[in-house]
Amino acid sequence: MKIFHACDIRGIAGIELTEEIAYKIGLAVGVKLAGKKVIVGGDVRLSTPTLKDILIKALVGSGCEVIDIGTVATPVFYYAQKVMQAMGGVMVTASHNPAPYNGFKLVFGDQPVTEEDILEIKQMVEDDVSVAGKGTVIALPIVDEYIASTALLAQKSKLRVVVDAGNGATSQIAPQLFKQLGYDVIELYCQPDGNFPNRSPNPALAENLQGLGEKVRESRANLGVAFDGDGDRVAFVDEDGRAVDNDDIIVLIAQYYLEKQPGTIIYDAKCSMVAPEEITKAGGRPVMARAGHTFSKAAFIQEKALFAGEISGHFFFRELGYDDGMFAGLKVCEFVAAHGSLAKLVDEIPNYILTPDIRITYKGTDKEAVLDAVAEKLAAYKPNRIDGVRIEFQDGWGMIRASVTEPLFTLRFESKSAKRLREIIDTLLCALPENIKTAVMNALPPQYKEDLIQVEF
Repeated sequence: MKIFHACDIRGIAGIELTEEIAYKIGLAVGVKLAGKKVIVGGDVRLSTPTLKDILIKALVGSGCEVIDIGTVATPVFYYAQKVMQAMGGVMVTASHNPAPYNGFKLVFGDQPVTEEDILEIKQMVEDDVSVAGKGTVIALPIVDEYIASTALLAQKSKLRVVVDAGNGATSQIAPQLFKQLGYDVIELYCQPDGNFPNRSPNPALAENLQGLGEKVRESRANLGVAFDGDGDRVAFVDEDGRAVDNDDIIVLIAQYYLEKQPGTIIYDAKCSMVAPEEITKAGGRPVMARAGHTFSKAAFIQEKALFAGEISGHFFFRELGYDDGMFAGLKVCEFVAAHGSLAKLVDEIPNYILTPDIRITYKGTDKEAVLDAVAEKLAAYKPNRIDGVRIEFQDGWGMIRASVTEPLFTLRFESKSAKRLREIIDTLLCALPENIKTAVMNALPPQYKEDLIQVEF
């Protein structure tokens, strides 16, 4: 079943993630959490109420003490699990995926869910494993408590901010949180609607921030903040309406914390090399993690980091213990309030030549075998295998990795000069299977294809 991924369970509701499968997943989770306190929440998707009810029925029938926190953003779910000291939880959400999708984010104990956990759930679903018990369920509204608690960890401000909830789970939470702290909030797409009628739930793509950029310019706001469907990812636009790369946001939030104390900062393997360079300049210790929510969180916990950031828009904070897009929005606003224009702050961060993600779909391919073969061909470069295959040089890097949520290889390259970038691209291309090499060449923007002399078709 292709709904089981490295970090969570996700698929098209009613087609891939059916009610029958959802019930079996609930039973499998119930086996792991029988007799334990379990938090259950859900986002605003149209399929969420049904899936959430099915899940709760299975958990109660397995003997779990279910606390139903209702319709919430995922950071509220994490907050509830922390303050209620629950041994586990399930958030019904497909995060940043389009409206037809839904899924389950799982929490077992105080560690992030592992690939082994997901595989164990998958096996139990296939084997119809369950346990019988007499559990309980209580409803516990907790949004107001989350807002009050989170506000205590932030500073008051009078900045004008456009809050773009994308009609998702933060629609009635983020504006209230920012207003409670004194912000002049301009609301955009802040009516909950599981159809996501105004933009895709994924704010990591610049084209999904056009409406936010226009609203920021029109209202003369200091910046704009956009959330994904469940609020654990965030993206920003500056006062000129320009989308800000999350590599730069990682640098700014790192600087925010490193101004106060030295410490470790986690960044993911897809980040620009500017991130570790600037973290080091600011007095921090940069540590690379594999891209993916649970991998960043595992590194964040293991390294006892001040902060962890992914270019996808996940940001983890020591004072919270989890990732929270809304809290990240507040921290960036605080840095802007203290240091001035977001556009100016971003422009002061060096930029190298960094390609966008080059996404190549595959079917029936043993992705790990492909990556192992590529690594073997590139053995002379001592590839970094933290996340796929990454070759690193003093003036650049290139990588190929397998997505943890989709049947995709993604490639990315960076260098300090155009000529060197093409050389790095060429080096990695020569190690790829012919079909993938051809697909990459077709997907490369024209400016990166020039002077690729070794690749022949």
